[in-house]
Amino acid sequence: MGIAKTFGALMAKSQQPAHRFAVIKSDDDKRLVFGFGSVAARADGGAVVDWQDDVLDIEELERAVYEYVVSFGTAGEMHERGGVGRLVESVVFTKEKTAAMGIPDGILPGAWWIGFRITDDWVWKKVKSGEYSMFSIEGTGKRDKI
Repeated sequence: MGIAKTFGALMAKSQQPAHRFAVIKSDDDKRLVFGFGSVAARADGGAVVDWQDDVLDIEELERAVYEYVVSFGTAGEMHERGGVGRLVESVVFTKEKTAAMGIPDGILPGAWWIGFRITDDWVWKKVKSGEYSMFSIEGTGKRDKI
């Protein structure tokens, strides 16, 4: 078992801005790629503001993720072409779930961890080359002023 790292330490290591979530792991032989699909709250509980200046609370993220998994479960390419892969792993880390897993506060953010098997050769080449280095979720919602 490896040493537990905080989310902040992982992000510092990847040298990504706090709102860009890099692909953390890939498996060339199996065409598997894993990372955070969305982060709603920092490990300290504070809200994350995305590139569109939106804030998504963890309850809404969890609801949207369940709907996505049940209704779709596929990977797309750049929000334009679907069917390039299949969802193989998905968990929304809420405070309740991390507590039930025995993960101490301050280790994981309120976030959605995902994994896909990429079936499209062209997309897999782009993942391997680093051209596609992060996940981007797509959806619609109603904006409420905070």
